[in-house]
Amino acid sequence: MSEVSYSDQAEKDKAWLKIGNISGVFGVKGWLKIYANTDKKENILSYQPWYVERNKVRIAVKLKAGKPHGKTIIALLEGVEDRNEAEMWVGSDIYIASDQLPVLKNGEFYWSDLIGLNVVSITSEKFGVIDNMLETGANDVIVVKGDRERLIPFVLNQVVKSVDLKGQQMIVDWDADF
Repeated sequence: MSEVSYSDQAEKDKAWLKIGNISGVFGVKGWLKIYANTDKKENILSYQPWYVERNKVRIAVKLKAGKPHGKTIIALLEGVEDRNEAEMWVGSDIYIASDQLPVLKNGEFYWSDLIGLNVVSITSEKFGVIDNMLETGANDVIVVKGDRERLIPFVLNQVVKSVDLKGQQMIVDWDADF
């Protein structure tokens, strides 16, 4: 395991994405319970390396093994050999560098890219900024914080008319009173 160094500017400016956290231990051989923030929980296992933040220090760790287990994932990190060592990792957050994500097709977006965008109606009314996203099953929902909180369905071409990541703006066809 190696500590992430911030000596060069490129590493310091790298965008980090929190993809999960270590929620507990499993068994006596060093396995950890992982809560995954990924769309499909098992996708967390495809990212290497993980950067685990312990005591405000981010450490690159190699995954030795991992698999789905009930509603979580269980994983074994290189260098973690028993339950006592595993317990020291509980409560740690798991990050990856944004450049580890696969490139998306045109019209697809990572939620992390949408957070912080200014939301404007097609009539140029400013609604606020995207605070977070919710997964509801039918459609994802944009949570916009401005003069008040608005929940806007993320339906491309119907409700969401355009997304300009460089310009930090999303245009929506949505009534201000909703």
